[in-house]
Amino acid sequence: MAPIDDVAMPFLLMSAFRGLVDAVHADLEEAGFPGVRATHGFAMQAVGEGCTSVELGVRLGVSKQAATKTAAGLEAMGFITRGPSATDRRERILTPTPHGREMLQRSAASFRREVAQWRERVGDRKVDATLATLAAAPPVTAGFPF
Repeated sequence: MAPIDDVAMPFLLMSAFRGLVDAVHADLEEAGFPGVRATHGFAMQAVGEGCTSVELGVRLGVSKQAATKTAAGLEAMGFITRGPSATDRRERILTPTPHGREMLQRSAASFRREVAQWRERVGDRKVDATLATLAAAPPVTAGFPF
């Protein structure tokens, strides 16, 4: 195989990401989760066990307004609820619903199946090296749980 030019990296990363996400979304659609996009999964990961809209914005690296809009979309899909804060009457806590947790569990299982296919295609060592390389790259946004 001929060497691949370094300039190809962003395009290869984007293509790999798109392929993974498209496969996961097809699985989710089949499992009864229509309309889920990558942004929903990222936002649900950022919500974690619960947070405020301000915290969600920080975790996603977006404005409070964008986080509030994202939360409204997740709530409309039945993935989160907004409840009162135990410490501040003005704050609302975003919490995953059972439906939201199920979507995350199903998407995680689907991602694992897709990566397992990569492992079959190129071998564990190459996939592990790729994961280690990507994990060592400087992060764009702090706050993601991985």
